[in-house]
Amino acid sequence: MDKRNLTLLTDLYELTMMQGYYVENSANETVIFDMFYRSNPNKNGYAICAGLEQVIDYINNLHFDDEDIEYLRSTKIFRDDFLEYLRNFKFTGDIYAIPEGSVIFPREPLVKVIAPIMQAQLIETALLNIINHQSLIATKAARVVLAAEGDGVMEFGLRRAQGPDAGIYGARAAMIAGCVGTSNVLCGRMFDVPVLGTHAHSWIMSFPDELTAFRAYAKTFPTACTLLVDTYDTLKSGIPNAITVFKEMREAGIPLKNYGIRLDSGDLAYLSKRAKEMLDEAGFSDAVISASNDLDENIISSLKLQGATINRWGVGTNLITSKDCPAFGGVYKLAAVKDDKNGEFIPKIKLSENAEKITNPGNKKIYRIYNKKTGKIIADYICLEDEILSEDESLMLFDPVETWKRTKLNAGSFEVKELLVPVFKNGECVYKSPSVMEIRDFCKKELDTLWDESKRLAYPHETYVDLSQKLWDMRYELLQKYHYQEL
Repeated sequence: MDKRNLTLLTDLYELTMMQGYYVENSANETVIFDMFYRSNPNKNGYAICAGLEQVIDYINNLHFDDEDIEYLRSTKIFRDDFLEYLRNFKFTGDIYAIPEGSVIFPREPLVKVIAPIMQAQLIETALLNIINHQSLIATKAARVVLAAEGDGVMEFGLRRAQGPDAGIYGARAAMIAGCVGTSNVLCGRMFDVPVLGTHAHSWIMSFPDELTAFRAYAKTFPTACTLLVDTYDTLKSGIPNAITVFKEMREAGIPLKNYGIRLDSGDLAYLSKRAKEMLDEAGFSDAVISASNDLDENIISSLKLQGATINRWGVGTNLITSKDCPAFGGVYKLAAVKDDKNGEFIPKIKLSENAEKITNPGNKKIYRIYNKKTGKIIADYICLEDEILSEDESLMLFDPVETWKRTKLNAGSFEVKELLVPVFKNGECVYKSPSVMEIRDFCKKELDTLWDESKRLAYPHETYVDLSQKLWDMRYELLQKYHYQEL
């Protein structure tokens, strides 16, 4: 795919603020912005971070071309000297991010931008647009994959996605979260991921009868013969005709690989159990029974409880749109401004009557703390950039809101990993994105670090995101400075 210039994929107020910084001679003031989110989508116990590769592409192609400049001029909002300044615009800052496929939690920075304020301001909208969307779909897909309990989940949502980009990058995010393939051929080409599919009811209906249609499909795709059996009558016609074709293939010496049936309507629990009985009786016990039809994690979980014999799931609309939770609430907030005199960062805080919306100030980093014996996550720990955690020293964790809730970790009982990694330094990319399938493997390992209780589809256990004492003190001092009392 050709690289796209998405520089104007931004909200107008980013550009008007940029002009304001330019007029006030503060365009080169270095600041820190954090991108984070406040609550998990789908009432989940975690989220999956995705979209970093597309952020990198966006930053690498960030520039104002002549058409951009002339369009902005036509709005009659911007000064000529500011527009001329934009002709040589280039991102020169630093970006740190949590790698794609990582398990993430509320209130911790997923991306940290250190850059001149004009540059940091411009990229806000696109960064949020990209990461919010892919993280949302990856999180939804992870729930669906979990409900499938090891069965393959196929992403089938392109025709119901909210436009081409949502279909392409939503499928990419679904693959990261554990789907075995996608129906989206362009996604397959762009990201080198498996593409999967069978045939539609129109294939059956275009032939004189169902059996003839099945035979034609088996002849064309003998090593990938999955037959859609519910065009007319699933139990009286579809499955018997599929069995007839499978017998003919076996008698002709055609190896039966990647074969089976697909159910797309009706009572999937009842039909799959009857289908399994009929296939087993005919000697096709290894045939795949796949299902589609407006599935999601809750329906799949219910079908599992009902004893459905489905072992491959095609999930479309509810996955690609995250229908029950259509937005990921990522935000982008100023955390610090650099003092030109001493080079130190002055912490900044956003206040609110809603305590959840009060930000964490300063130049921060995140440690993930694991139980040394189990490898499971104990907590994430946000601290200031100059703080270093040692596994050889005891650590006191406390809830940043209910501070009396404290847990002491003894030295040697835990392991730590720093989460934010450098992506851009001085405007140059220093990070190489893994392939989607490599990210998928990494994501699977990440999910294994969660306790089972944190992966429940309903009422999951909350993983704690704690503040260091030093960061908490800084936050409290700023709250006192602005005479704010937390409720």
